[in-house]
Amino acid sequence: MVEVLETVSGRGGELVLRRDGTAFEVIENGVFLMDTRGGESERLLVTGAAGRLAPGARMLIGGLGVGFSLRAALDHENVGEVVVVEREPAVIEWNRTGPLRVVHGGALDDPRVTVLEADLVEWLRGTGEMFDALCLDIDNGPEWTVTAGNTALYAASGLARLSRLLRPGGILAVWSAGASPDFTTRLRGAFAEVETVEIAVPRGEPDVVWFARG
Repeated sequence: MVEVLETVSGRGGELVLRRDGTAFEVIENGVFLMDTRGGESERLLVTGAAGRLAPGARMLIGGLGVGFSLRAALDHENVGEVVVVEREPAVIEWNRTGPLRVVHGGALDDPRVTVLEADLVEWLRGTGEMFDALCLDIDNGPEWTVTAGNTALYAASGLARLSRLLRPGGILAVWSAGASPDFTTRLRGAFAEVETVEIAVPRGEPDVVWFARG
């Protein structure tokens, strides 16, 4: 039985947190965004990036989600600091003090973590901060964005901006619920090394994570 725990008006529209058995789900404007089942590809997004870096890496995670990526980052020996950019206040609170806290063991309390309530695309345009890894999971993929404005992130100009925010040898990691040959081509135009990793899921086409190094 599905139980609605909370419904709020978010920056992107109506957000619903619900429970289906032991799993939590987040729905935005009637579109499924995320849940606490599995999470292998979301963890790989950050562990794959961290594994390509030296210890003490400074990582940005775009999109807090249900905290899978943040927990995996904090548990990796190469990660020294994590900045999380999440635009929805409710998602932050559900993770900080609400039902999602149990999913990641209170990862937001870790002193290595800074959580910024901001739209990632807007924040990236204005920031001058540099990172060893940029791990992005704010959409269902480059061709299936949650809001129209996010498409700029995956365009050639957006990738050029991301590459300028990476320290030498840094990694851009991008999560998607499906393949995107066009995005792969754009990545290869902006970065010297690009690897595409597919992760099998119980139903449908595999999740995809891209790792790119300039």
